[in-house]
Amino acid sequence: MSETRGAPGDAAASRRELLRTAPDARHPLAALRDPGTIRARCAAVLQSVDQNVSEHFLLNRNALPEVAERVAALALRRFPDLHIPFHSRWRHFEAGGLDRRPQLEDRLATRSTLEAARARFDLTVVSVLLDAGAGAGWRYKEPGTEQVLQRSEGLGVASFHAFMNGAFSATPEDPQRVDAAALLRLDANALRAVFQSSPANPVVGLEGRAGLLVRLGEALQEEARRGGGEARPGLLFDRLTQGPGAGAGTPRTEVSASAVLAEVLRMLGPIWTSGSRVQGLPAGDVWPHRWAGDATGDGGRDPTTGGWVPFHKLSQWLSYSLLEPLQWAGVTVTGLEALTGLPEYRNGGLLLDGEVIVPRDARALGKLWKPQDDFIIEWRALTVALLDELATLVRQRLGRTAQELPLACVLEGGTWAAGREIAKERRPDGTPPLKIESDGTLF
Repeated sequence: MSETRGAPGDAAASRRELLRTAPDARHPLAALRDPGTIRARCAAVLQSVDQNVSEHFLLNRNALPEVAERVAALALRRFPDLHIPFHSRWRHFEAGGLDRRPQLEDRLATRSTLEAARARFDLTVVSVLLDAGAGAGWRYKEPGTEQVLQRSEGLGVASFHAFMNGAFSATPEDPQRVDAAALLRLDANALRAVFQSSPANPVVGLEGRAGLLVRLGEALQEEARRGGGEARPGLLFDRLTQGPGAGAGTPRTEVSASAVLAEVLRMLGPIWTSGSRVQGLPAGDVWPHRWAGDATGDGGRDPTTGGWVPFHKLSQWLSYSLLEPLQWAGVTVTGLEALTGLPEYRNGGLLLDGEVIVPRDARALGKLWKPQDDFIIEWRALTVALLDELATLVRQRLGRTAQELPLACVLEGGTWAAGREIAKERRPDGTPPLKIESDGTLF
């Protein structure tokens, strides 16, 4: 097993190779794109840490019930009727107690169901891809309300207003859309204006975000050329509900959550250049670990990808965020439990601050880490595996089944908010317990 990042030219060549892959071809890295493989590989890492062989972490399962109590109590405070929505980018459009979706729906009122769905997908995709950590010091002052927002909520509201103002549209008569042509023109300066970023109010990783959106534009153009349709993120809706040659057949009215992730990873796979390369191909948020094994989501084995742990945090976050737009368009989403917990600052921070995951050396929490560091890979794998265990305990305390309270709702109810809550209790500025160097495209 080896990991190679390669030169920029190599990455571009691999990206073109991925773009040429036929939509129905089984990709050589297909196993790494299956949420079942994410669970299997993370469970393998958890099992090894459980055996007390990790040089980085110990597990304190005795603390897990207390964390579950915290999450359950917070869920009841936030949603007393336990009608908990999905963990989704759309929650950030409700920041500060203001639901901004009606502003969008007013603009979409005269459109067909299909066109409205495409516009919602356009907004969701771009907003999620801009959602990597902004940095603890950044603030966004919302025009009109003058609310001051930060972190994911601030990024979400800023991107919402940029979308509403036509910042991502190449069609002047239709500002509420995202066009590949407009994405290809984006740069860090354009995003500085979107996020009110300045030397005194910096957003982390603007260059990385701009590059990500440019690559999105390239991937969308190639997808439209290959399978038909407009070169815009809304093409994802067409592929999920109609397949290539959108409009040629009877639209699907039922889509599985796994299919959403698979299509996100297939269509958007070429945009990820900051993760790992496996078998010479860009694999995205996938990392090597000695205990990963080669198990796959279907219970089989895949030696080709053995030793690699997939996470696909941002792609899964996007998939969760597309579930409601699908439902609003009349599409039933099945298999919600297939997607995994998101291994990032708040969910993983909850388990660290809650002392379920215990670093062997407390000084490790003061270091600046990189995503490819073994310490971070192991922490993320433990987070994914333990979130499933935590969700079971939370449901028991709330008297709900997995069908009544899927993981998407436990995260929102939930573990993410509890991670932020406990961080504020532990540190005055509410920062997560870990510091990770980010280019704005992974966390």
